[in-house]
Amino acid sequence: MANTRLPSAGFSITIRIAVPADASSIGRLTTAAGEAGAIVTALDVVDSDPAHVIVDLTCDTADSNHADQVVDALTALDGVDVRKVSDRTFLLHLGGKIEVSSKVALRNRDELSRAYTPGVARVCMAIAENPADARRLTIKRNTVAVVSDGSAVLGLGNLGPAASLPVMEGKAALFKRFGGVDAWPVVLDTQDTDEIVQIVKAIAPAYGGINLEDIAAPRCFEIEARLREALDIPVFHDDQHGTAICVLAALTNALRVVGKQLSDVRVVVSGAGAAGTAIMKLLLRQGVGDIIAYDRQGALHRGLPDLNPAWQWLAEHTNKENYSGDLPGAVRGADVFIGVSAPNLLTGEDIATMAKDAIVFALANPDPEVDPREARKHAAVVATGRSDQPNQINNVLAFPGVFRGMLDAHAEEFTEEMAIAAARAIADVVGEDKINPTVIVPSVFDARVAPAVAAAVRAAAQNPTATPPPAADPGPADLPEIAANASATP
Repeated sequence: MANTRLPSAGFSITIRIAVPADASSIGRLTTAAGEAGAIVTALDVVDSDPAHVIVDLTCDTADSNHADQVVDALTALDGVDVRKVSDRTFLLHLGGKIEVSSKVALRNRDELSRAYTPGVARVCMAIAENPADARRLTIKRNTVAVVSDGSAVLGLGNLGPAASLPVMEGKAALFKRFGGVDAWPVVLDTQDTDEIVQIVKAIAPAYGGINLEDIAAPRCFEIEARLREALDIPVFHDDQHGTAICVLAALTNALRVVGKQLSDVRVVVSGAGAAGTAIMKLLLRQGVGDIIAYDRQGALHRGLPDLNPAWQWLAEHTNKENYSGDLPGAVRGADVFIGVSAPNLLTGEDIATMAKDAIVFALANPDPEVDPREARKHAAVVATGRSDQPNQINNVLAFPGVFRGMLDAHAEEFTEEMAIAAARAIADVVGEDKINPTVIVPSVFDARVAPAVAAAVRAAAQNPTATPPPAADPGPADLPEIAANASATP
């Protein structure tokens, strides 16, 4: 029974199986797993005797139900004894993914006296006399708070703070791995905007930056705007700005592939929440030809009733022709489709109606807005958010380097100039000689990315005028303030 969805390492399982000790048994296992739609990634012999061989079969599946189907297919084979099934993702999370480690040795009384009492008192007094020394003498110089209320966890919705913790742990691990930044999850048991702002303000002295994560729109706009106003450290909402930076970088190179200019293209964005709004704002500031924003109420257009302020602003500053139809109609003739919304909204036939040399960024995870296999039949460039597909647009390309640069520059705020500089740095890492339809962004494991982004952000922080001014487009910079009074959640 073949599975039509895309298997992923996120649903990898290891199955311990006893099979008869004959030449065909192991081959039957891999064949059955493949016919069930799984991708076999490893097969290890654990033990054997004259009658049986015990193996661990590891394979990628599409979801939990598909994993069950694969196990059932193996169990149905004659002579096969399935003894244990392990979910490799859950195994990786046992006990959490991060820990605190000391940078200093505490081997004797002298070292303890300097790291703690009585010596530490002198350092405390120095900071009391000159608070700026906290950046030099404490973890503040390299530490970021990853703050979430759990109201918009991945694409799963309002799961609450405890359920958001695995994501925030993972974010902290990525900060360390790719940017050398010490980050720590701060999950809040409140979804009240005023309380979140007060709590983050209260904990800010320990941190050099604040990374807001998985907070639902439109509240995330107000929270970010108020914290930026109140704090003297950068506040960065990764769901907005990290996504926008990566999309701009990828689109820069995709347009190079197809030989089009941003000022000449029509873009359709599915999803006008935090990510979609930030993407559209950045594209408008870079002079995009036109954008149609699409969300649950349809295409955002002038005259559409009951819009919250964020959507009202988009309706007034995009969609020049005031299109009011459905999503398939919106993409007809469009040059670019960017999806940050929900799975399976479009078909390959819909992509076939787009303009010649179309670009498709279907970024919903784990299942994109259109099957990338179908999209590639009609579009010139296709990207997703998945690690098992070409052109993965992943925020890890941006946020470690962005924060590395801001921390190094002792920046007090995140700016649009930094976003543009970061996007250009990511795009340029690929190199013009390497760009092609399946390589428009560098690998997340490319060691050049974070240093390049950090250097670009540092330069933008130290000399903002070095980045060319944004295109003259009315109002996008005011969007967070406009959204601050929003009451409806998109």
